[in-house]
Amino acid sequence: MKYLHTMIRISDVDESLNFYCKGLGLVETRRVENEQGRFTLIFLTAPGDENAELELTYNWDGDKLGDGSRNFGHLAYLVENIYKTCKKLQDLGYTINRPPKDGHMAFVRSPDNISIEILQEGNLEIKEPWVSMKNNGVW
Repeated sequence: MKYLHTMIRISDVDESLNFYCKGLGLVETRRVENEQGRFTLIFLTAPGDENAELELTYNWDGDKLGDGSRNFGHLAYLVENIYKTCKKLQDLGYTINRPPKDGHMAFVRSPDNISIEILQEGNLEIKEPWVSMKNNGVW
């Protein structure tokens, strides 16, 4: 048996790619446009981990994703520097719902309200402004 991918539905291709690629640093590896089925599949991977894909599914006629996607759980990514990743996401306009106060774990939400856990590879010194930041919403 081999793990292939996780699929999540998205409502805006450009905003989702901004979040996952520019914000988190994932890379688009392939795209399937299906006119008959009226959908687009976009496959992303983390650099250096091309075997585990994230499939973004965009239905051209729309999807009612609802207010909360918490029943999905969350995606988790290990990063080299959690502070730099969170700062990049903040600079792109995304709210860090659970700041990396401990230098190890943070949560942010995608444009479609998917909870994303960001974990630090190894240990970083705990530092401001992250230590003093308050949690924002749910994650």
